[in-house]
Amino acid sequence: MQRALARGFNYRTFSRPSSSRPATSVPTGTTTAATMSGGAIKRVQAISIPTPMPTQSPFLFNVYHKDEFPPCPDGSMKPPRKGNGADFAPGPWRMYHGREYSGFPQHPHRGFETITAVMRGTIDHTDSCGNAGRYGDGDLQHMTAGRGVVHGELFPLVHKDRNNTLQLFQIWLNLPSKDKMVQPAFVMHWSEDVRKTSTSDGGVDITVWTGEYEGVKSLAPTPRSYAADPSNDVGVYLLKFKPGAEFTLRAASGG
Repeated sequence: MQRALARGFNYRTFSRPSSSRPATSVPTGTTTAATMSGGAIKRVQAISIPTPMPTQSPFLFNVYHKDEFPPCPDGSMKPPRKGNGADFAPGPWRMYHGREYSGFPQHPHRGFETITAVMRGTIDHTDSCGNAGRYGDGDLQHMTAGRGVVHGELFPLVHKDRNNTLQLFQIWLNLPSKDKMVQPAFVMHWSEDVRKTSTSDGGVDITVWTGEYEGVKSLAPTPRSYAADPSNDVGVYLLKFKPGAEFTLRAASGG
């Protein structure tokens, strides 16, 4: 897959090597156990698709997408039906707010930031700052909207001969009042650079999207991100459990 990002994204174009590891998915149906050091886990909740999940400050929004789009043999990258502008119905895949293409056409953000982590699939991003790019299959995007940005996220069907699976999390992180009106900023982290580790017994694989786990630090977010201040101790991780595995999540430094 070719990946290219225009100005504002630290321009980079390259092909993913054919020998790179395949995209992975979150396992389902696995019995797991987890504890939090220094206190009890406050909430455990099953993932709902595509309904946003409850969050606590400074997190504003957390949504998980899992769509099994069909192949697109004609190369148009469009799904086989048009959207009605508000397709969130249960099913193998959805058009969301898209008409011709699935996804979220141009819409505004202000005063917060987004973390978009794509485990599988492809996103086409465009925005009012003149940025445009395609990313996916393990890539991570930080976008600080600050004083305001209009952007779009569409999900092109790039595969002609197999399903176009889309699997991602998008998390909205509030900005403190002093940073609500900062200049918009973006950071792209490619999948081969995103930090990963595992527990000492190998039972849990950990992707460190934001923060630190046992000395493994994430790549830097945007400069004025809430997560850029170490005293906030923001951690966003993807945990993949092997059957019967356990995991202890330390308490945040703020308690």
